Amino acid sequence: MAVTGILGKKIGMTQVFDEKGDVHPITVLQAGPCVITQLKTAAKDGYDAAQIGLVEFIKAKNVTKPQAGHFAKTEAPPVKFIKEVGVEAGADGGSDVKAGDRVLVDIFADAQFVDVIGTSKGRGFAGVVRRHKFGGGPKSHGHMFQVQGSIGASSFPSRVFPGQRMPGHYGVDQVTVRNLRIRGIDADENLLMVEGAVPGPRDGYVMISKAKAPPRERRGFAGAGAVDPLKASKRAAAKRK
Repeated sequence: MAVTGILGKKIGMTQVFDEKGDVHPITVLQAGPCVITQLKTAAKDGYDAAQIGLVEFIKAKNVTKPQAGHFAKTEAPPVKFIKEVGVEAGADGGSDVKAGDRVLVDIFADAQFVDVIGTSKGRGFAGVVRRHKFGGGPKSHGHMFQVQGSIGASSFPSRVFPGQRMPGHYGVDQVTVRNLRIRGIDADENLLMVEGAVPGPRDGYVMISKAKAPPRERRGFAGAGAVDPLKASKRAAAKRK
């Protein structure tokens, strides 16, 4: 399969131990199953991509007539969450995918890192201390701790500059986390286990794709192939003694 990404949901977090006994925080993602609902080509649309949808149970009454007609073209089941992902060229230089094909978690069988895009948790209307991590004012009696203070002088510039950090709506933003290491794949249950945190609440929709710029396996980077500088210095000090 030449599709580079898949849709899914965030299940939750846990931890696993490797063969050295080190613990790793893990986020479990339900990756698929998905179906290709439409193919975009450079000749017709100006770019190559695949429109995929996460296969879930949806009542027929909740599907609009334009959506039903769109899915009927490829005999795809009705889906609610739809996104576009990239398409890799096949061995002959062309794409070996077609509309109606299924996309499963096994597309990451030969990958080590993935990029995950999700929507952060909504926090409502928040002040500057929570929204922008301001230190706040004095905490003694008679002071308002969480007020940001002055935001502009009266004589000059006599206005508030654009982009001033102030209270406002916090959360519900698109967040991309790059280069999460794959720690396990369960093809039977369509589960993908990645090391690290993923934005969004439980059961929140995410888009998972192969890492665009994976880290190099060298000292100080990439986890398993890295050398802990603190442990290395302790071993070197022990040898000198």
